[in-house]
Amino acid sequence: MNSTPNPLLARSLDGFFTDYLPRQRAMSAHTLHSYRDSLKLFLCFVAGEGQDTSALTIEQLTVERTMAFLDHLEQYRKNKACTRNIRLSAIPSFFRYLGNRQPQCLDQVQRIISIPLKKTELREIEHFEFNEIQAVLNSIDRSTRDGRRDFTLLSLLFNTGARVSEIITLQACDLKLSPPVSVLLHGKGRKDRTCPLWSETAKLLRELLEESKIQPDRPEDVFRNHCGTTLTRFGVRYILRKYVQKAAQRMASLKHKRLHPHSLRHSTAVHLLHSGVDLSTIAHWLGHASLNTTNKYLALDLESKREALAKVKPLAKKGRDPSAWRRDRNLIAWLEAL
Repeated sequence: MNSTPNPLLARSLDGFFTDYLPRQRAMSAHTLHSYRDSLKLFLCFVAGEGQDTSALTIEQLTVERTMAFLDHLEQYRKNKACTRNIRLSAIPSFFRYLGNRQPQCLDQVQRIISIPLKKTELREIEHFEFNEIQAVLNSIDRSTRDGRRDFTLLSLLFNTGARVSEIITLQACDLKLSPPVSVLLHGKGRKDRTCPLWSETAKLLRELLEESKIQPDRPEDVFRNHCGTTLTRFGVRYILRKYVQKAAQRMASLKHKRLHPHSLRHSTAVHLLHSGVDLSTIAHWLGHASLNTTNKYLALDLESKREALAKVKPLAKKGRDPSAWRRDRNLIAWLEAL
């Protein structure tokens, strides 16, 4: 294969990542990294193992090779459908950009952007019940410095319903610890929001800053690891898993749940809903761009379902024959045979 770099593909990728995504679309760094990794995998697959990707041409990025790449992700890399869909989202985005600047590629672009996302299995969202949250917090040894940090971290996550990415990037200057106490969270898509804090959470944060010798108005990370650097999302996951396993020794219900840091965010939403907070307020609290995202928590509020069931009369024991409406039995037989 000729190793001479292809100028059109290289220029298009450069414009896509340096101008279109960050400047025109104002995409976050997380999105840029995700698209970068997806397109890198795609180009390496098309070029072939051990081959030079710089010699690839746009004409080689066909819909057939794109479909083969998606199959490769699932069959050989063992990616699930949701990961496959994430990888796919980067490819049509790049080709839409390409089609606006290279009209000669429009037929190829149309074929690739028509590749559908694969339907994914929807699992029930796991969350902590209130007594389970208490059990996890009570399992933390607060006599140690790490224990005090961990207690503050998990308390803040439950208080705010924040994403892990919002908590690990939290800085002291984002905290307002004088009444009325609140925290400024920097959410997805550069969307900031302010969440109120319980006085108990504010007290824990003041003590953590004092112990860490951090001035409240300084742009310094609030949560740090043993090396004094920013706590990572993997660190937060490890911390929560450690205390969930410890609490599960006394609370059996924790043993049968797939819990992770985002479960605390779900728990906050469910407890707000159960406390009578309306969905619109919860959406603003969590930083949801659409109310449809918040609606999923209605399915988790089991107590509200029980209350609704209690208000509904049970089915009568006797009633009309449910099959009486069937008039065209040949048509019904055909439908049942499908």
